[in-house]
Amino acid sequence: MDDIKAKAIIESLLFVWGEPLSLKDIADILKIKQRRTKIILDTMMEEFNLENRGLKIVRMEDRYQLCTRPEYDKWLRELSSHGRTRNLSNAALETLSIIAYKQPITRNEVEAIRGVRSDAAIQTLLDRDLIKIQGRLERLGRPIIYGTTIEFLRYFGLTDLDDLPPAEDLKVTE
Repeated sequence: MDDIKAKAIIESLLFVWGEPLSLKDIADILKIKQRRTKIILDTMMEEFNLENRGLKIVRMEDRYQLCTRPEYDKWLRELSSHGRTRNLSNAALETLSIIAYKQPITRNEVEAIRGVRSDAAIQTLLDRDLIKIQGRLERLGRPIIYGTTIEFLRYFGLTDLDDLPPAEDLKVTE
């Protein structure tokens, strides 16, 4: 299979699937080596950027997704202005920030940092697939521990957790 055909197939896969696809899955579908698949994807990402297309391919760890460019957000918001809002509340954002920086973390630990109950915020984040249950601690009560998901990376346009700004650089505003 030549690169032109592989690029067209990859673009179709990413468009139709909608969710991030792993490098392994893409390579398996194309029946080519992962190394070659990664080179093709890197080339496609460059081409999409150079052509300033309305879409771009983003990488999150070893997964790839076709997304719209942030500079066209104004028009996309206009299109979706009649739909339900997808914004997170301040409580959910605060809770998500704590989980992102302190993971794995329990609900009680989040609440100790926030100073208020966080049940509703945690449920919202679970419903939106921004956090997930990573397991339970081996201590009294076996509390659930939470961490972020691939959807969290996609939502905030991050490649991995190392892209988060250092916690000491964050300034609290009242």
